[in-house]
Amino acid sequence: MNRRKFLRNTSTMVAASAAPAVALGKPKPVLTVAHITDVHITSGNDIPERAIAYLKEVTDHKPDFILNGGDSIMDASYDGTSREKVIQQWEVWDKFRNSASAFEMYSCIGNHDPWWDVENKEEDEMYGIPYVVKRLGIPHRYYSFRKGGWHFIVLDGNNKGTTLDEEQYQWLEKELEQLAANTPVLLMSHYPILSVTGSWEGGQHGDLVKLKALFHKYKDKVRVCLGGHQHLLDSVWYNDVKYFCNGSMSGYWWGEGDERSSNAYYYQETPPGYAILKLYSDGSLENNYYSLLDNRKII
Repeated sequence: MNRRKFLRNTSTMVAASAAPAVALGKPKPVLTVAHITDVHITSGNDIPERAIAYLKEVTDHKPDFILNGGDSIMDASYDGTSREKVIQQWEVWDKFRNSASAFEMYSCIGNHDPWWDVENKEEDEMYGIPYVVKRLGIPHRYYSFRKGGWHFIVLDGNNKGTTLDEEQYQWLEKELEQLAANTPVLLMSHYPILSVTGSWEGGQHGDLVKLKALFHKYKDKVRVCLGGHQHLLDSVWYNDVKYFCNGSMSGYWWGEGDERSSNAYYYQETPPGYAILKLYSDGSLENNYYSLLDNRKII
């Protein structure tokens, strides 16, 4: 082989061996997902207008869809709450939701959403969780869906001890089992399954030990769990699963706070906000939390 031919063949081999390095770069996100939680919407105090303006900030990120973590209305769960008050809150929610009708929204049920103080519990269609399912436009109190190669599971932790009931747990186990190996899974519950803030604020899943064992069994699939309820911001990494408690849209329930609030409208040290997630084809992800008070990325 002459020198010229040798150099030409060598250059071709170098170029071919270098090509895979470009392909092995960081994958592009397959989905951009917004996570809002604890909107606690109601009438008065300019709350509907403020909430709609906040939702516009969320949709300015052009997410593929929105995950709503529950406590959509201020409260229907307290004793003495009237039928009229419950209906009024859901009507305000409808206006809020319709302001972003161009975006799909997948919701879970918060503890403040169901109405319990009903005289004829067996006959009144507004009693309990089925009415919330209807108002949120979701298929069931727990359900799943697929998008962009990811599998999404929405849970209902509104059971005794803030847990999944046995029927739901068996369904969840079957969901994870039947998925193809390495299918990335995102789970959302109103209550955080595992959190830092649960050590002083309470409210995380009572069955977290059972759930973390299940997630470890399917560790090639379960990648991230989203929660709310606390109105506080934290993140936990355990057994290759990321847990994000993503604050709240309402902050200090739309009020200016109390002696525990580090700033106006904060709940303790957390400003009202929302999260934007970037989900990648390889199962990796990013979770960024934005303050709604100054449109500043916190993490």
